[in-house]
Amino acid sequence: MADNKKKNLPPNAQKYQAFQQDREIKRPLLKNCIKAFFVGGFICFIGQIISTIYIYFFDFTEQTVGNPTVATLIFITMLLTGFGIYDRIGQFAGAGSAVPVTGFGNAVISAAIEHRTEGFVLGVGGNMFKLAGSVILFGVFSAFVIALIKTILIQWGGL
Repeated sequence: MADNKKKNLPPNAQKYQAFQQDREIKRPLLKNCIKAFFVGGFICFIGQIISTIYIYFFDFTEQTVGNPTVATLIFITMLLTGFGIYDRIGQFAGAGSAVPVTGFGNAVISAAIEHRTEGFVLGVGGNMFKLAGSVILFGVFSAFVIALIKTILIQWGGL
């Protein structure tokens, strides 16, 4: 809390703030960053293995292998989330499991599982993209803006 705000607090509140700071659990920031780095990297490593398998066994090219790899990673994440395994990975790794595309799959399936008792249409269908909807919305909007900028640069810049 800022020092100016602390000065405006009553004496009891200032004592409580000091009491709270003394007993606050210090988070192991470096340890958490290292765990997130390695788990996120391991997820990406698995994605690279899946890409390599698609290239060598299913005749995909490096340009076309991205979509099936992402779909496979999301499918694996949804299975792991359904069995409760991905939640444990997320608790251990923190942001390391949320940043790759697997975090998107986890967000979608978690909302679907949570609201399945309300029915398929209003429960699962209505709440599945509650968290992931904003990601989809801003992803599509960002792609539109970038495509618009690229079109303007090509038209006016002669690129």
